[in-house]
Amino acid sequence: MNSLVLLLTGIILFFIAYLTYGRWLAKHWGVDVNKKTPAHTKFDNVDYCPADAKVLLGHHFSSIAGAGPIAGPIQAAIFGWVPVMLWILIGSIFIGGVHDFGSLFASIRHGGNSIGEIIHANIGQKGKKLFNVFAWVTLVLVVAAFTDICASTFAFDPSKPNVLVGAQAGTASILFILLAMVFGFLVYRRNAPLSIATVFGVALLFLCIYLGYTFPVLKLSKLQWQIILLIYITVASTMPVWLLLQPRDYLCSFLLYAMLIGSFIGILVLHPTMKLAPVTSFNVKGQTLFPFLFVTVACGAVSGFHSLVSSGTSSKQLNSEKDAQLIGYGSMLIEGIVAIIALISVGYVMKAEGTPAAIFASGTATFMNSFGLPLEVGKVFVILSFSAFALTSLDTATRIGRYIFQEFFEVKEDGTRSPLANMYVSTIITVLCSLGLILYGYKKIWPIFGSANQLLAGLALLSLTAWLARRGKKTIMIVIPMVFMFAVTLSALFLIIKSYLFGAKPNYILGVMAIILFILALVLIGEAYKTLKGLGKDGNKSIKA
Repeated sequence: MNSLVLLLTGIILFFIAYLTYGRWLAKHWGVDVNKKTPAHTKFDNVDYCPADAKVLLGHHFSSIAGAGPIAGPIQAAIFGWVPVMLWILIGSIFIGGVHDFGSLFASIRHGGNSIGEIIHANIGQKGKKLFNVFAWVTLVLVVAAFTDICASTFAFDPSKPNVLVGAQAGTASILFILLAMVFGFLVYRRNAPLSIATVFGVALLFLCIYLGYTFPVLKLSKLQWQIILLIYITVASTMPVWLLLQPRDYLCSFLLYAMLIGSFIGILVLHPTMKLAPVTSFNVKGQTLFPFLFVTVACGAVSGFHSLVSSGTSSKQLNSEKDAQLIGYGSMLIEGIVAIIALISVGYVMKAEGTPAAIFASGTATFMNSFGLPLEVGKVFVILSFSAFALTSLDTATRIGRYIFQEFFEVKEDGTRSPLANMYVSTIITVLCSLGLILYGYKKIWPIFGSANQLLAGLALLSLTAWLARRGKKTIMIVIPMVFMFAVTLSALFLIIKSYLFGAKPNYILGVMAIILFILALVLIGEAYKTLKGLGKDGNKSIKA
């Protein structure tokens, strides 16, 4: 199969979906370009801060992309490229895009509050607490998995002194973080014109890549990188969004755009043939296509983490509701393109050896080598892009984990504020809990992360269903994806529990976590069912928001 056909098919279908289904959703939900967003009504210049649509697109896309749309499809390719491709297309258009767009819009209409607060308003206090616990545990898994992936990507092996790709990408990444902070200071505190600052910022970004490639001074072990990354996310997640989050994610988006364009041109020139089998087997090494294909692809088609980004940071920065479709629905479709390129990469090299970043870099750098980019330079560039997205997801996940932890302990029963609601205390607790799971490595964490992440998407869709029902809106476009996601993820969690607790190599900690997530989800579904059943009996409960 010619991979160019796959890529063009994906791009064309996504473009049509954005213009048709995306616009239909915006019209049906009632997007109002004249309504002020929380970024203006609750402006505080720390979390609530209006951003230009281009800047916010960069932040949102970089945050949701992370390592997921690359690592997921590559690991799911064990089932063959056809089922992975079909799920990326169907999932991105009808489930992931709807989920992301809906979460962003619902958060805007609830004052920029999180999905937990939306559940509180539409299902009840008990539902909110259950969801917040579930979401926080999922974020701990996100931080643990992505920290391990980043550390593995940057690690230098002294026994292979000539292999410097990790050290080069790690050095460039640190330089990039410093550049982003300078960019943010100049744009938001010295009022430098965004257009001029962007030109210089992107030029200096590629200078960082050159310096990292030429002078890879950070030759650190995986453990050393894990420590550095944990310190970084602790600090970064408490900094004002204008100083690091917005500028870094905005500049980071240009890395991805360059990688996407380079990959497209490379595939156009080389038009590599998919060497991977279209379909392998329904059962591969004990993992069945249903449900594990869907939870393994994860962010490449739908991700509950996206709802936390949409309602955690992006809704607080949206300048106008007219940007909601671009940021919410559009970003998910672009992520789907990244997932297709990742699938083509592993389909071309036809083997999954090394980290997902190494596999992706090998394939993509080969594509770009077809138009003259040196292979080794291409690998460093792709790995840097991959790690930059993973880093954005890392500190965004930590920041959102802090938000949720603070919400949970915001007010004690006597009306006073709990010390656990302190910004720094909640951040440190979140990071320390992730530290306890990092030792397992991303390969062991990924199945439960994928299941929890997809189940979180189902719960976010559940909250949207309740909200739309209260507004007297039709919910069919939410209910069908929600039911499917619950069927997939509850099945996956059941099999994971069985494997972790009663398998040949039991893992009791992850097994107990899976049980907790399974029970929380069932109880929350029960709470939502009672609410929706009540709405069906009493039409007067519909509200406008």
